[in-house]
Amino acid sequence: MASKPRTLPLNKRGMNFEMFMWIITRLTALAMYGLILIAIIGALIMGARNQMNIADVLRWGFMPNAGHVQSVPLENAEAWATPFWRWVGSALLLVAVGHGVHGLVVIADDYIVSERGRGVVRFISIVMMIGMSIIGLYVLWTA
Repeated sequence: MASKPRTLPLNKRGMNFEMFMWIITRLTALAMYGLILIAIIGALIMGARNQMNIADVLRWGFMPNAGHVQSVPLENAEAWATPFWRWVGSALLLVAVGHGVHGLVVIADDYIVSERGRGVVRFISIVMMIGMSIIGLYVLWTA
């Protein structure tokens, strides 16, 4: 007796919200890799000019904010305060927050059985994501 396949063939799946979010999760992961690569290469170039050690280079690469690091021996941190580095930091922040919150919602959906509970967790997650993004962007652009 032949058994039915457990998955739908590709031509019958269609695009639904879950498929869209699956694609977004993969694209945000790729975007994070690209932004991290840009940030680390830029930090290595900037660090080579300023004789920085690797820990300081990575600190600047992941959070290029000229006002947040006091222990780095830099004469001039204004090279890090350009709009380019602020946009890179903002993009990395937003992509990482969106990717992480979606991952938490997927995990919560696995453990919460009631629809109302899932809705509450999704609402709280979205509110927290928006709030933390606004705080992070404020710090990146005003410091």
